[in-house]
Amino acid sequence: MPSPRSICFGNRGCSGMTGAAPLSIAMERRAFPEIRALAGQRRLEGYAATFGSEARLGDIVETIEPGAFRAALAGDILALMDHDPGRVLGRTRSGTLRLAEDSRGLAFSLDLPDTQAGRDILALAERSDLGGMSFGFLVPSGGDSWTGNRRSLQVVDLREISVVSAFPAYPDTSIALRSRDAATGLGARRRAITIAEVQLCA
Repeated sequence: MPSPRSICFGNRGCSGMTGAAPLSIAMERRAFPEIRALAGQRRLEGYAATFGSEARLGDIVETIEPGAFRAALAGDILALMDHDPGRVLGRTRSGTLRLAEDSRGLAFSLDLPDTQAGRDILALAERSDLGGMSFGFLVPSGGDSWTGNRRSLQVVDLREISVVSAFPAYPDTSIALRSRDAATGLGARRRAITIAEVQLCA
């Protein structure tokens, strides 16, 4: 299994594929609109991600390849409200969140808790007012590939999925750009230029 790339900046960080890691680590987020409530049940179902769909992140076009989530599904994945670790809706370890890859993408089934967050989500779902689904993830070293500005995610270290109550936040491109720089060597060249500038100014 590939070792994880170190992406540690902002209010997030990174870790390996198998060990537990806090949610205050450097994660990327993507949003998808597919979510539905089951009539008469406290349950949501849908897709947290779909394979082959193009996500446009500024000038970057990103797709997720089939099988990208397979290794991560063995871990404990959280379901959150709006990516807030203080509002847990379920988790795979307890069985209240169920995740599976199929030919279309990452399918989920979530039993909503009888908490304020759970009741709010259910009320919004019954009115069709939810913004959709999103997920937080890391990309291990070697887990993505680049062709120009097109990024293909082949291995995703999934940490959480989130029910989005309003509009999904526009994805932050900074981590993806750092991944591209690492793949193309641009990051090393930029550091070399910076060092050369410091030496010239010394």
